[in-house]
Amino acid sequence: MSQAALSYVHPTPDSPWGTYLSQVDRVAPYLGHLARWIETLKRPKRALIVDIPIELDNGSVAHFEGFRVQHNLSRGPGKGGVRYHPDVTLEEVMALSAWMTVKTAAVNLPYGGAKGGIRIDPKQYSRKEIERVTRRYTSEIGIIIGPQQDIPAPDVNTNGQIMAWMMDTYSMNVGGTATGVVTGKPIHLGGSLGRVKSTGRGVFVTGREAARRLGMNLEGARVAVQGFGNVGSAAAELFAQSGSKVVAVQDHTGTIVNEQGLDVAALTAWVKENGGVAGFAGSERMADEEFWDVRCDILVPAALEGVVTAERAQRITAKLVLEGANGPTVPSADDILADRGVLVVPDVICNAGGVTVSYFEWVQDFSSFFWTEEEINVRLDKIMVDALCKIWDTADKHKITLRTATFAVACERILTAREERGLYP
Repeated sequence: MSQAALSYVHPTPDSPWGTYLSQVDRVAPYLGHLARWIETLKRPKRALIVDIPIELDNGSVAHFEGFRVQHNLSRGPGKGGVRYHPDVTLEEVMALSAWMTVKTAAVNLPYGGAKGGIRIDPKQYSRKEIERVTRRYTSEIGIIIGPQQDIPAPDVNTNGQIMAWMMDTYSMNVGGTATGVVTGKPIHLGGSLGRVKSTGRGVFVTGREAARRLGMNLEGARVAVQGFGNVGSAAAELFAQSGSKVVAVQDHTGTIVNEQGLDVAALTAWVKENGGVAGFAGSERMADEEFWDVRCDILVPAALEGVVTAERAQRITAKLVLEGANGPTVPSADDILADRGVLVVPDVICNAGGVTVSYFEWVQDFSSFFWTEEEINVRLDKIMVDALCKIWDTADKHKITLRTATFAVACERILTAREERGLYP
């Protein structure tokens, strides 16, 4: 394990931080003289752990543990989501913040990488309790966030309402309305049109470009999607509109399949009403593990990290994997997919549509001038396609995978900024 296995984190090779360190090590040969700065990428700049005590509705006091990690700020303020999940750990948040550093650089946004999280199962608490948790967490991390310091956004189990509470809490604490402190806000509080579906749209746009380069026709292509939240559902919708057949979907409630293609619009409405895909009419239930055996052309893992293991990588039938989630493929699985000729469009470019439109929102908040959804989508599509083309050229030049090429392009930008800024003092 790298010497950057910090004293407070003990990663394994396939753990989130271990996976990230492996990815950085693989890119070192392509960094030239900038490789002398590579330890910068292996150490988060700042990690904050906070206690979040709140009074529950029954009058008792509960404590939750929260995190905010700023991995690298060489290219601009930190940018990254906040997740509420019972399995959140410091190591996971560190890795997610590091992937944000790479992601923002890969699409050339003027940001560094950050991430936050609270170890909580939000389904077990009332709306008022979640509001108290959110406001106390925001107050605790308020010492390191701000429109020019670190800008949180929604992630797993968080949404526009939680961003509104975060923005309001921060604003009350600084004595003025600061809409730019978070992105992913409701539209009437300075949010951007197109933000909710932007990550899924980015998955589709990069997938469409990759399919074109592979000579794969989206008309009739079979698509399997793991995770049917904002990312998976939006990507599935766009693939269906392009004539593809979404044949299988898996989420936390189960796995459904239809060889003739699921009605994605109806499924989206069902999930909104029922909280998951299980029980959807016009589909058959399948054992969760069998999802990885589904015959498909395109696989979209859009749930949590570490789900594409070495064993599952041997079974995947798709020729194209689009990483809608952060870190879904462990390094050993990456190698297996590459050996099998399966093209993986990595998370750090594939799901960068969300942070790109978050950037648009941030810019619009500063100017108080807002764009139409059509303008948003045109700008997003151009940034995603241009970024992927640059990465693809790098992959062809060095005969490396798209993931290593993405890291090469991004890390060169990050470390150039680090070198030009120098060390202080």
